[in-house]
Amino acid sequence: MAQYSRIEVATVMKESGMVPLFYHPNVELGEKVLKACYDGGARLMEFTARGDFAFEVFSALNKYAIKELPGMIMGVGSITDAGAASMFMQMGANFIVTPSLREDIAMVCNRRKVLWSPGCGSLTEINNAEELGCEIVKLFPGSTYGPGFVKAIKGPQPWTSVMPTGGVSTEESNLKGWFDAGVTCVGMGSKLISKDILVNEDYEGLKQKVSQTLALISKLRV
Repeated sequence: MAQYSRIEVATVMKESGMVPLFYHPNVELGEKVLKACYDGGARLMEFTARGDFAFEVFSALNKYAIKELPGMIMGVGSITDAGAASMFMQMGANFIVTPSLREDIAMVCNRRKVLWSPGCGSLTEINNAEELGCEIVKLFPGSTYGPGFVKAIKGPQPWTSVMPTGGVSTEESNLKGWFDAGVTCVGMGSKLISKDILVNEDYEGLKQKVSQTLALISKLRV
């Protein structure tokens, strides 16, 4: 069962401005990544459930976060059907992220008041998601649309909250473009938690990178 309501999760997303994305089949490595992100100031983590037995890894990581990292909000991404969403919510997922808009996922998440963020690529899809109760829309893939798309839709729909994922990096020019356009937060995977960091087990470096990125986002939003 989720530890945080959808409103609580949405609030943390808006306040922090960044949702790190991560997947690895090794639980021990995952715990170290989680700890480094947490020590760097992150309070959200989207576990992208793309591998075999990913549910077992997420279950272990979420138990670790609950026990050792107070305030760390674990969610699950790459969810493509209501059955998977229900299974991960049973394991305590606090939010569900999907690559596309699916009404069946909206229904099971809304039933438990768990935040869900669907991947949308048009104003029509965004409108449909909001009509289904979506708090924060995932713009995916962000690299295909860019900040200009966000700025355009925020004109007629200033109430729309957008989280681009894909095409977001830690570079100041990139983040400035997104936040100047009016995004609520950004989803960041390999540009933040790189393969080099994982191969070299540079968890101190990851901690510093997370801290610096969060500080940069805070500065850009002033």
